[in-house]
Amino acid sequence: MAPFLAYEDKGPDTHRVPLVLVHGHPFDRTMWAPQLERFPGTRRVVAPDLRGYGASPTIPAVTDFSAFARDIEALLDELEVESFVLAGLSMGGQIVMDCYRLFPERVRGLVLADTFPAAETPEGVRTRDAMADRLLAEGMRGYADEVLERMVAPYASAEVKAHVHGMMTATAPEGAAAALRARARRPDYSALLPRVSVPALVVVGADDTFTPVSDALALHAALPDAELHIVDGAAHMPNLERPDVFDQALEEFLARVDARQPSPAPPRL
Repeated sequence: MAPFLAYEDKGPDTHRVPLVLVHGHPFDRTMWAPQLERFPGTRRVVAPDLRGYGASPTIPAVTDFSAFARDIEALLDELEVESFVLAGLSMGGQIVMDCYRLFPERVRGLVLADTFPAAETPEGVRTRDAMADRLLAEGMRGYADEVLERMVAPYASAEVKAHVHGMMTATAPEGAAAALRARARRPDYSALLPRVSVPALVVVGADDTFTPVSDALALHAALPDAELHIVDGAAHMPNLERPDVFDQALEEFLARVDARQPSPAPPRL
């Protein structure tokens, strides 16, 4: 059966733990372009387009936030990826937390970048619902223009800005709106964090205004076994703005997770 989601599946099956990359809103798997270039040289890397984003189908629309996690689980089942490190940024980080809530036995490590665990406030629900209405009525361009220099820092390179703006404007408004409504009603993951039994890496851009450093500090404090990296010279997307720094932190974390593995993974046929 063909997988429901569009995806990248790169790199060899080795003794190293596979890495699964979950993008944020309103992006697609190309958000991870620097990491998809670097890490498949040493391990298998899977990066899906979430439902409603990129080349994945918009219909049926997501109505419950956990559907994102179940889509990822189904894709990894289809690809025969049994255990893995899950990395997510912003909404992707919240989806990663939902994956851990639903199938923790498969997760060997968590990477939580520029994200936070709390459920939405009543005001936040109204704001996300209003934005969903706006995207359906107006399309993505106006929103993309407004938030570009919060997604990445005003001083980010023109190339990075163009990439981020292009992802946002290419996103289907129907998919983005459905995700906003589902995200507005997501559960609170705060009680889950102290029960996380695998290593975690928390990363945040020093100039992030969507999920500021204070959110990352609280996230780091709640996890039993976590490292924290604050990336200078970056806002909400340090993996694109400072891939050298982000990738070094991720490389070191993955080596730590690899060292904990009980035995080599079987080769992929």
